[in-house]
Amino acid sequence: MKIKKNDQVVVLSGADKGKTGKVLGVYPKTQRVLVEGVNFIKKHQRQTSANAPSGIIEKEAAMHISNVALIQDGKPVKVGYKYLDDGRKVRFIKTSGEIIDR
Repeated sequence: MKIKKNDQVVVLSGADKGKTGKVLGVYPKTQRVLVEGVNFIKKHQRQTSANAPSGIIEKEAAMHISNVALIQDGKPVKVGYKYLDDGRKVRFIKTSGEIIDR
């Protein structure tokens, strides 16, 4: 997947279009990402222990990877992969050619 944990992304479609946030989790099998502060749902939670919260809880839900784009210098960018001379596979920005991974 071209988006990884701790990347800054912008939401491209849906109710939260235009919002930005940090990726908290990536789920390759379902092609979904969990973005901080975006796509909130209300979950009805029963109290399971004395310390666990109960009632209606708002939390972030995962969204499809196609609905987000990586941000570089405040703009959404397309990401690609390429191999370096030493054999490493790295991500790069398609428009500028700048390497994202260290």
